[in-house]
Amino acid sequence: MPLSDVELPPLDLTRLPWPGRTLEVAGTRLHIRETPAETPDAPTAVYLHGLAGSASNWTDLAGLLRVRLKGISVDLPGFGRSAPPDGFLYTPDAHVRMVIRLLESRGAGPVHLLGNSFGGLVAAIVAATRPDLVATLTLISPAVPDLRPSPDRLSDPRFPLAYLPVIGKPVRRALAAMTPLARAEQMMRVCFARPDLVPRHRIEEFAAEMARLSRTSWAGPALGRTTMAMIRFWLARGDRSLWRVLPKVSAPTLVIWGTEDRLMSARKAVRTATALPHGRLLMLPYTGHVAQMEQPELVAKAVLGMVAEPWLPEKLQSEDRTRMLLDPRTDTPVLGGDEWGRSGGMAV
Repeated sequence: MPLSDVELPPLDLTRLPWPGRTLEVAGTRLHIRETPAETPDAPTAVYLHGLAGSASNWTDLAGLLRVRLKGISVDLPGFGRSAPPDGFLYTPDAHVRMVIRLLESRGAGPVHLLGNSFGGLVAAIVAATRPDLVATLTLISPAVPDLRPSPDRLSDPRFPLAYLPVIGKPVRRALAAMTPLARAEQMMRVCFARPDLVPRHRIEEFAAEMARLSRTSWAGPALGRTTMAMIRFWLARGDRSLWRVLPKVSAPTLVIWGTEDRLMSARKAVRTATALPHGRLLMLPYTGHVAQMEQPELVAKAVLGMVAEPWLPEKLQSEDRTRMLLDPRTDTPVLGGDEWGRSGGMAV
């Protein structure tokens, strides 16, 4: 697993989200945030967020990668500041088509495509469908099929009670009465392995975003319909199954997973990486669902290592692609693949 030795800029955890603007893409107004690179001719990275996320989820990582890459962070339709077009279907395929149209509209060659969670699912399908548009692919805890029932995946343990007879109505009232800040803190506890380390202003940014979205007519339905469409996609069989799609990705692919991810089980990590013809896996201890926010410097080094030296098939065949497990406090390996399996984390 090559990590870049390029000198990164200091990590500025007080940085505000990068400037945004709205593009017209195939008749849809799509909001993006742009990160300028340190050199004008730098290649482009495109960032796709997860469910309930937005373009601002990539603020820190984009700021580090600007040493080599300019960035375009996208608010997918129905999220962030991108109001959905009339009749938008919210399926993974609908989001894939929108991203493809955005990439085509640039007319500037392939990009380095990064996606987290649902954005990782979308990014993988884009890369499999249009390999000409993707130079490298980075998947951070991608939303691969994972139907296990687990209370750990709930931001609030009261959610299962909300639609039960008798008690459901007061539970729904209590949930609706929560402040945006309280809801933001709940989300941090689910997404981050160490929510106590999240800067307070980042939580307040997320709370302000939740408050703004609560005043729209489309944000709630967009989240619900996208979630249900994702689950239906997980149930697909045959050629529609994601496990049949991933082997069609020809781009060098970096898969990053936190061992403490509560939303997408780390047991899916090895299967995901090995399904990709040119895939490598980086496991990060003490990290949850959003490694680009929890460990931006390590993620940046890994991405730049791939960008600087794309992985060739013959090189991958001679290497163990799933043995790198880094301690983010020291940048050193702490477990090999076999040891991780014995500790209970190896995917099947």
